[in-house]
Amino acid sequence: MSIVTLVVARADNGVIGKDGALPWHIGEDLRRFKALTMGSVMIMGRKTFEGLPGLLPGRRHIVLTRDRAWRAEGAETAHSVEEALALAGDSPVSVIGGADIFALFGPRADAVELTEVHGDHEGDTRMPAFDPARWREAAREARGSHSFVRLERGC
Repeated sequence: MSIVTLVVARADNGVIGKDGALPWHIGEDLRRFKALTMGSVMIMGRKTFEGLPGLLPGRRHIVLTRDRAWRAEGAETAHSVEEALALAGDSPVSVIGGADIFALFGPRADAVELTEVHGDHEGDTRMPAFDPARWREAAREARGSHSFVRLERGC
């Protein structure tokens, strides 16, 4: 069974997106995202996939969508969490969004690689904070405007 990691950047007020994109540009976060996801199977929703600049090299792209007719060159399509995980096989999985996909995979996730973006940001996509009763902080690196945090399942 795959190790499932949620990879997400979240502002203090819960915002994770605006108009299909990140509402901030943090170069260090983008470099970290690349390092964390390289060589993994990325699972994402259709809107997240369509918001990418193109296929990201060195990673498989599995798109979870309800639209059974949807296809994109270079992406594999799944219609359920189980189907997406079956496509991933034993490879490490990075779940990269959006909010609905994070909610679907949260119960199956082993870890969260979280970029805490300090401050409130405007956006149209939000995600609740991670429940400290279910997740324990394993590592933290403060970087001024943001912090990199690794959460691991605590129970």
